[in-house]
Amino acid sequence: MQPENNGILLIMIYFLSGKTRLLGRVTVLILLTLFIYTTASAQNSSRKTEVRGIVTDSQTGAKLSGASVAVKDATAGSVSDANGEFLLHLDGGKHILSVTFVGYLPVEMEITVSANNRPLNVKLKPEAEVLDEVVISSHDRREKVTSVNMGVERMSIKEVQRLPVLMGEVDILKAVQLLPGVQPTVEGGSGFSVRGGSPDQNLILFDNATVYNAAHLMGFFSVFNNDIVSGLELYKGDLPLKYGGRLSSLLNVNSRSETAKKFSATGGVGLISARAMLEGTAGDKTSWFVGGRRSYADMFLVLSPRRELRNSSIYFYDLNAKIAHRFSAKDKLEISGYLGKDMFGAEVGNFNYGNSFVSTIWRHTFSNTHFARFSFNVSNYNYALSSELETMEASWVAGITDYAFKADFDNNINRWWNLNYGVSSVLRRFNPGHVSVVGYPDYDVQNSRSLEHAVYLSNEQKLTNRLSIRYGLRWSMFQNIGSYTLFRYDANHQIADSTYYGNGKIYNTFGRLEPRAGAVFMLNNMSSVKINYTHNVQYVQLAENSAAGSPINIWFAASPNIKPQTVNMFSTGYFHNFKNSEYESSVELYWKKSRGVIDFAEHANLLLNQHLERDVRTGTGLAYGIEFMVRKNTGKLTGFLNYTLSHSERTIAEVNGGKAYLAPYDKTHAVNIALNYEFSKKWNASATWVYSTGTPTTYPTGRFEVNGEYFPIYSGRNEYRRPDYHRLDLSLNFVPQPYSKKRWKSEWNLSIYNAYGRKNPWLIRYTQVDSSTPKGEMTYLFRFVPSVTYNFKF
Repeated sequence: MQPENNGILLIMIYFLSGKTRLLGRVTVLILLTLFIYTTASAQNSSRKTEVRGIVTDSQTGAKLSGASVAVKDATAGSVSDANGEFLLHLDGGKHILSVTFVGYLPVEMEITVSANNRPLNVKLKPEAEVLDEVVISSHDRREKVTSVNMGVERMSIKEVQRLPVLMGEVDILKAVQLLPGVQPTVEGGSGFSVRGGSPDQNLILFDNATVYNAAHLMGFFSVFNNDIVSGLELYKGDLPLKYGGRLSSLLNVNSRSETAKKFSATGGVGLISARAMLEGTAGDKTSWFVGGRRSYADMFLVLSPRRELRNSSIYFYDLNAKIAHRFSAKDKLEISGYLGKDMFGAEVGNFNYGNSFVSTIWRHTFSNTHFARFSFNVSNYNYALSSELETMEASWVAGITDYAFKADFDNNINRWWNLNYGVSSVLRRFNPGHVSVVGYPDYDVQNSRSLEHAVYLSNEQKLTNRLSIRYGLRWSMFQNIGSYTLFRYDANHQIADSTYYGNGKIYNTFGRLEPRAGAVFMLNNMSSVKINYTHNVQYVQLAENSAAGSPINIWFAASPNIKPQTVNMFSTGYFHNFKNSEYESSVELYWKKSRGVIDFAEHANLLLNQHLERDVRTGTGLAYGIEFMVRKNTGKLTGFLNYTLSHSERTIAEVNGGKAYLAPYDKTHAVNIALNYEFSKKWNASATWVYSTGTPTTYPTGRFEVNGEYFPIYSGRNEYRRPDYHRLDLSLNFVPQPYSKKRWKSEWNLSIYNAYGRKNPWLIRYTQVDSSTPKGEMTYLFRFVPSVTYNFKF
C-alpha cells in the first residue's frame, strides 16, 4: 500500500472522529475494518496492470459512450464512459479485446499488456451510413449486472430519438418519464417525480450546470435540443458522492463531447418548430459546435382575423454552443453555453422566462491512474411580467443564480483502491420578486444569498471475483449570508421579532454528513444481487403555485426557520441477463424515510410573500415500492416493459389534522411499454403505451351557507384520486436512401400522440352555482395530436 493512499484514509478518519459522535465512530470502525482487510488482501494478491483506451467512430471521430469492452480470455470487462473512455485491470501478457456498440461493426484486437502501456484507440465502423440508425440499447448489456450502482438508468440520444414525439419535438424528459420509478407530474408536461418525490427534489445538470426549470412552452417541451445532446444518466436516489443537494434523483445530461472531423450540419423541421446545428474543427486540437432551435406557432397568428391575436406572440428559442481544445495529451478544456427563452406577448403586456448558463471544464491527467476535472459555471433562471395598460404600467421580475466551482479527482490505484474525492462550493442568489408600478413605490420581497460547500471521499473495491463494494462519505455545509432581515415566528406563526444582518454576515450554518454504501454479489456471469444505502440532504426547495406546473414558482433556501430536508433510503435488487444479454431483467425494491419534508398551510399565498417561511409546514415522508424491468436489446423487435408498484405519503402536524396523507405524486400502479420494430433499413416503427393510477386530489364533499352564500367543504388532504391515466403514442420513420454515399442524408418521422384519444385530465376545477352541490369541470389538452418532422444531415 502506498503511503499517500494511507494518508488520504487517515485524514478522513481523523476528520470523522473529531467532528461526529455516534455516526462518526461507526463510520470510522467500518473504514478501519475495510482498511485492514483490503490492505492485507492487496499485499497477498498479484498487482494487475491498468489498460486504458477510447472508443470512437471511425468516420466522424465522435467518442462513443456506452460501448462494451470485453476480454475474451478473462472475466474482465468495461463500458466506455461519456467521453468514450474505458479502463481495464489485466495481468501482463497477451489478451484479445472484443469491442461492440449497437449500430457499429464489432472489433476484435490483440493487445500486449506491459508496465508501459499506451492508451488504446479503438475505431468502430458504422454498420450502414444512415441517419442516426440505432436499436435499443447502446449501453453495456452487462453493466446493470456487474456494477455496484443501483437505481441507475442510461439512454443514448439515439434511443430517445426512436420514441414517438409530441408535436414533432424529440424530448429527453419525455423519455425519462418512461423509466421505472419515474412519473410525469402532469399531462404533456416535462416535470417528473422519482419514487414519490417532488419535482424540486430532482437535480438536473446540463454540462455540469444546474437547470432550475427545464421546460419550454409551460412544460410541453424541454430545454434539451436533441441534436447537441449525447445521452442521459438518471440516478434514482443513489447519487454519486460528487453530487448532492437533492433528495430523490440526479438527471445528468451532457452535450456532445466530440464533433465531426469535417464541417457538417444537422437539423429538422416540424409543424411548430425548427432546429439546426453546425459542427466542425479548427485544426487538429480544437472542435466546436453551434446549435439553435425556435418554435414558430406565433407566425400563424398574423393570419387571424382578430386584432388582439394578430398583435400577440408565443414562441420559444434556445441557443447552444461549445468549444473544446486539447492542449496536450494530459490537458483538455471545454467551454459550453446555453441561452433559452419563452416569450408570451399581447397588447396588454408580456411574460417571459428562461435559463442561461456558461460552463467551463478543465480535464487533467496526472498519470495513467490519476485524473482530475475542474469546473466553474454560472447558471441563471429568471422570469419577468410587464403590463402596458394606459392606466397602469407595471413590471415584475424574479429569479435565481448560481456561481459554482468543483474539483473532482479519480485515483485508480488497484482493484482494492479506486478512489474518488473532491470539493465543491456554490454561491447562490435568490430574487423572490421585485415589482415596479409607475407612480407607486417599488415593492421588493427580500433578496437572499447562501453558500453551499461539500467535500467527499469514496472508494470502490473488488473484494473477490464475486463480491464488490463501494462506500464513502460526503460532508456538506450550508450558510445563509446577509444582508437580510430574519423574522422569527411564534407557535401561531405570527411575527415574534426580527434581526437585521449586514452585508456579507454569515448568520446561520448547517453541517451534515451524507454516508453512502453499496455492494454487488455475482451469482454467475449473468446474474447478481445488490444492496444499497444512501443518505441525502437538500438545502433549497420550491414553492409551487400549481399542480399543473408553472414557470413562476419560487425557489427558497433553508434558514433558521426551515431546517434542511433529509432522506435515508435502503434498496436491494436482483439483476439477470439471458440469451447472451439479448434480454435484460431486474427487480428493485426501495424504502425511503424523509425528514423536514415541505408543504404549505391551507390557502397559503406563495407569490410576492414577504413572510413565506411562516406558511411553510414541515414533517416526515415515507415512500416504498418495487420496480420490475424487462428489456430486449437485439433483433428486429427491441424495447422494454416496466411496472412499478409504490406508495408515498407525508405526515405533517399542521396539515390534514396531523394525519398521514398521500404525497401529491403518489401513483400506486404504473406501466410503461416502449417497442421499436425495424421492417427494413428504410422503414421502422415505434410505439409507447403508458398507464398509471390517477394522482391524489382533494375534492369538495359538501357545502355550507353564510348569509345566503354557499361555500364548499373539502375532504381531507389528497383523500381522492383523479381518473386513471393511459395513453398510446405511435411513430413511423422513413429513410429514403439508407445506403446513399452522398453527404446529404434525410429522414421523415410521422408521430401520433394519444392515438386513441383518451381524455386524460390536466386540471379539474369546481364551481358553485347557487345552492347546488359543487360541480367539477375537467380540462384536458391533447387528443389525436399528429406531427410530421423532416430531419437532415450533411
